[in-house]
Amino acid sequence: MKRGGSGPPNRRVNTAGDSRPNLLIFSEGKVTEVQYINDWYKRHRELVTVEFDDYHGTPFELVKQAVGAKKEEARAEKRGRGRAHSHYWCIFDRDEHPYLPETFSLAEAHGIHTAYTNPCIELWFLLHFQEQTASLHRHVAQRIAKDYLKCDKNLTPRALSFLAEDERFSKAKDRALKLDVKHDGDGSPPASNPSSGVWKLMELIKDGKE
Repeated sequence: MKRGGSGPPNRRVNTAGDSRPNLLIFSEGKVTEVQYINDWYKRHRELVTVEFDDYHGTPFELVKQAVGAKKEEARAEKRGRGRAHSHYWCIFDRDEHPYLPETFSLAEAHGIHTAYTNPCIELWFLLHFQEQTASLHRHVAQRIAKDYLKCDKNLTPRALSFLAEDERFSKAKDRALKLDVKHDGDGSPPASNPSSGVWKLMELIKDGKE
């Protein structure tokens, strides 16, 4: 599900009378991430609701949009004009984006959750199939993921089925957690290459809790 993201005056507050956690997601990418999350949500839609904002942009601008949406919806809720979303998420990659420290600081200051992958979302995908402890360029991660999934950024039903398998997801999460431990152990900054926190968002959608 999508909603308009052309600026605060046009933002729509969620008015559904649904007590489940309701997520508003801002995605850097227009295709891959949206396809992946929507497919996952269709398979696990009992405990949460998911909505995508139409805005796509750099991580910093993405978080700024999320902050604006959260503030606007909170004001509208106080006026009795619907229910604000309970969770605001931004999903984006390292790629070669500037202002990433500022992006994370802004998100943390305003309670915006981030699903971040370094170097790119394809690293998260390939973790469903193999360990990956060495740093790698995003083009390499994309090539490896393509070899496994047999598709490019436009994910096929077959690829989505692979990524939705419980056992593969569990292994990918474990591998991502091991990477965090590895980076912490060798003194690397958090979320160094390779790393991914996408599993946190997917697990919230599946289980209805963080």
